[in-house]
Amino acid sequence: MLNSEEHAFKEIMETYSDYLLRIAYLYVKDWQVAEDIVQDTFLSYYVRFEQFEERASLKTYLVRIAINKCKDYLKSWKYRKLSLTNQFFGGKNDHAHAIEQQERLDIANAVLSLPITLREVTIHYYYEELSVLEVAELLSLSDNTVKTRLRRARQLLKEQLVQDEWEVLSHE
Repeated sequence: MLNSEEHAFKEIMETYSDYLLRIAYLYVKDWQVAEDIVQDTFLSYYVRFEQFEERASLKTYLVRIAINKCKDYLKSWKYRKLSLTNQFFGGKNDHAHAIEQQERLDIANAVLSLPITLREVTIHYYYEELSVLEVAELLSLSDNTVKTRLRRARQLLKEQLVQDEWEVLSHE
C-alpha cells in the first residue's frame, strides 16, 4: 500500500471499528473475541481491498465480513451463553430503576437465546435500528424473509418472557 492508501485505511479503521465491535459483540457476546473479529475483518479488507467493487457501501461490506467471521467463530466453537450485565446496569440504585434494569436484562437474555437466524435480524432491527430493507441487504435476504424472521422472533420472545414470568409467580 502507498502512504496515501495507508492513511485512508487508518481512517476507515477509525470510522468503523466501534460500530463493527458492537456488531461482533452482539453475535459472540465476548468483548475480546469481538475485538479479534474486528481485527480480522480489517485484515481481510486490507489484504483484498482492491477486490472491493463498491456494489454496496463500504460500511455494508465491512459489516458483511464481520458477520461472516462471527458466524465462522460460532460454528467453530461451542456457543456459550453469557450475560450482558455490564451493558444494561448503570449507576442508579432506586427500586424502579432496578426493576427496569432487570427487565432489560431479561429481554436481552431472551434475545440471546434465540436461534442465530432470528437473533441476527432482531439485533439489527431493534438494537442497531436498521430498517427491514437495510437488514435484508446486510444479510443478503429478501425483505419478506426478514419480516417473517422478525415475526417469529417476537413470538418466541413473547412465549419465553411469559413462561419466565409464570415460573417466577409459581415460586412465590
